[in-house]
Amino acid sequence: MERKAGNIIVSAKEAVATIKNGSRIFIGSGCGEPRHLIHTMVKDLHLKDIMVFQMLAFTLADYFTDEDFLQRFSVKLFFVTREMQQAAFEGKVDYIPTYLSQVPRFFKNREIVIDTVLIQISPPDEFGIASLGVSVDVTLEAVKSAKTVIAQVNPRMPRTHGDGFLHISDIDYLVPFEEELRTISQEVTDEKIASRIGQYVGELVDDGSTLQVGYGHMPYTLLRYMEDKNDLGIHTLMISDVFIPLIKKGVITNKNKNFMTDRAVATFCMGTRCVYDYIDNNIQFYFGTANWVNNPSVIGRNDNFISISSALEVDLTGQVCSDSVGRLFFSGTGDQTNFIRGATLSKGGLSIIALPSTAKKGSVSRIVANLSRGAGVATLRADVNFVVTEYGIAQLKGKSIQQRVIELCQIAHPDFREALIDSAKDNHYIFADQLPPLAEDLIFIEEYKSRLRLKNGKTMSVRPLLPSDEIAYRNFFYSLDETTVFLRFFHSVSIFSRKMAQEHWANIDYRQNISLIGVVRNLGNKEIVTIGTYARVDEEWAEVAFVVREDFQKMGIAKYIFRQLEKVASFNGFKGFYASMLPENKAMLQLCRSCFSNIRVERKKDETAVWMRFSQ
Repeated sequence: MERKAGNIIVSAKEAVATIKNGSRIFIGSGCGEPRHLIHTMVKDLHLKDIMVFQMLAFTLADYFTDEDFLQRFSVKLFFVTREMQQAAFEGKVDYIPTYLSQVPRFFKNREIVIDTVLIQISPPDEFGIASLGVSVDVTLEAVKSAKTVIAQVNPRMPRTHGDGFLHISDIDYLVPFEEELRTISQEVTDEKIASRIGQYVGELVDDGSTLQVGYGHMPYTLLRYMEDKNDLGIHTLMISDVFIPLIKKGVITNKNKNFMTDRAVATFCMGTRCVYDYIDNNIQFYFGTANWVNNPSVIGRNDNFISISSALEVDLTGQVCSDSVGRLFFSGTGDQTNFIRGATLSKGGLSIIALPSTAKKGSVSRIVANLSRGAGVATLRADVNFVVTEYGIAQLKGKSIQQRVIELCQIAHPDFREALIDSAKDNHYIFADQLPPLAEDLIFIEEYKSRLRLKNGKTMSVRPLLPSDEIAYRNFFYSLDETTVFLRFFHSVSIFSRKMAQEHWANIDYRQNISLIGVVRNLGNKEIVTIGTYARVDEEWAEVAFVVREDFQKMGIAKYIFRQLEKVASFNGFKGFYASMLPENKAMLQLCRSCFSNIRVERKKDETAVWMRFSQ
C-alpha cells in the first residue's frame, strides 16, 4: 500500500478487504456506480452478511442468479430499476419506499447507519478536490456519514459543478481504475403516441417556463417535442442526452429563470458519453443534493415552474400509482410528489402527469376505475393538476369527483370509455344519466383549435366544447344578461339544467353538430366567454347560432367565431349556414352581412331568416 497526501492508494482488492463482515454498505448510484469496486467486492468470498443500500442499482443485477451471492449479500433499494425488476418480483431485493429527498436525512440522523461507502470520483485537481460527477443525489451525505470511504478514481468521470466536490482528505482509500461509465440509451417508445402526448403537453408549456422532467422514458421522450419553445429553464432530478440538442438549439437557455439563473439544476446524470462530455466542467450545470434540489420550498422559488412526470396508473378520482403494478414493484416513489407540490408553490406553476392511455399492446387501460389491488398511491388525488394521454388533457385541480371522472374518461382510450363510465356509476361517482364520451378517437378536432389576441390584451383559446365543460358551460349561461339570453333563445330562459346540458352533448358529434367555445384565463381559472354552434339541417346547410358574454363584446370575437365555424363546417362538407334571429337583433344581421357576400334574407313577423353560402 502506498500513502499519499494522507490517503492510501490501493487496489480494489485491498480496499474491499477492509470491509468487515456484517457491514452496512452504500454504493454510489446510477451511472456513477463504481463497477470495478462492486465486482471486486462480490468476488471476495470472505465477505458475508453484508447489507447493501443503493438508490439506482444496475451492476448487482448480474448476480441475482447466484445463490452464493444471495446468501452473502442482502440488497435494499430506494428505487427499482428495470434491471432489478425481476429480482424484486422474486423477492430477492428489499424495496424501501421513500422520497429520495429524505434519504440524506436518514444517513445524517443515523436512521440508516452506513459503515462503508463505495463511490466513483473524477481525478482530484492540483488542490486535491475531486468531483462526484454524475451522481451527487444522495451520495454526498452517505460519504459524510460513513465510517469508511472507498473511492474509485476514474478519468472518465466528468467533473461537475455544484455540491459534489470532495477533498481527498475526506476519502480513506483511493482506487485508481479507468473504465467507461455505465451508459443508458433512450428507451424505444411508440412515436405516434409520444408525438400526440407531446403535442398536448406542449400546449401547457409556455415560453420561459422552468421544467422538471421526471425519471422514466415517457417524460424524457416528450422533451423532443419542445423544439418550438423559447428560453426554457431546467430544475429537475436527472440530466440526460435529450437535453443537449435543446440547449444547443437555444430552446433551453435558463436565462428567464428567476432562481439559479443561467444554470440547469439537477441531482444526477444518466445517458451516453455525449452527455457526460457535455457536462464535464460545464458551469451551465449545477448538480445539487437531492434534499435541496427536490425540496418543494426550493422548487417553488422558480416562477412558472412545470413538473412533468409519468405514472403506471391513474384512477378516476385522480390517484396516481407510479412505483408498482399491483404488488409488483416497477420503479420507486422518487420525488414526484415533491415536484408537484413545488409547482403548486411556484408563481404561475403547474404539474403534468403524462402517460399512454393503455399498456400491454392496448389490452389494458392505464386510466382505471380503481387502482390495481396492492398498488401504492405515489401522488394523492388532491395534488394532481393535469393528466395527459394521447387523447387529450384532463384538468383535475379544484374539480369534483364527478368532474374528474368525465375529464379522465375523455382522455382514456376510446375502447375503455363506456366501461369506465359504467364503473363510475356503480361507484356512485357520477349521476346515473351521465352520457359517456364518444367512443372515438377525436384527434381530428385538434384542427379546430385556434387562438385570438383580444383588444383587452388577453388571449382567447378557441376549441370544441367537451362534456367536461359542463360546469363552465352552465356558469357561462348564468353569467349572461337577460337581454342576451332572450336574443339567443327567442324567449326568457332562467334555468340551464344538467338535463339540458346532457341533451346538448347527445347531439354533438364534432362533424354534423359542433359547438366551439372561446376560453379566457381569469387568474387561476379559465372562463368561457363565447359559444358558437352549428347543427345539420340537411346535406348542404347547417343552422348556426352563437353568443358572446357582454363584457367581451365589441372585441371582434363574434366575427372570429363565425369564421372558425365556417372553416369547420366547410371542411365537413356543408355549403352554407342558416340562421334564425329576432327582427330586433340587428347586430346579428349586420354580422352576417359583414362575413358573407352571398346572403339571402327573409323577413317574417316574428323572426328573420338568413341563408349564407360559403365562398368557393
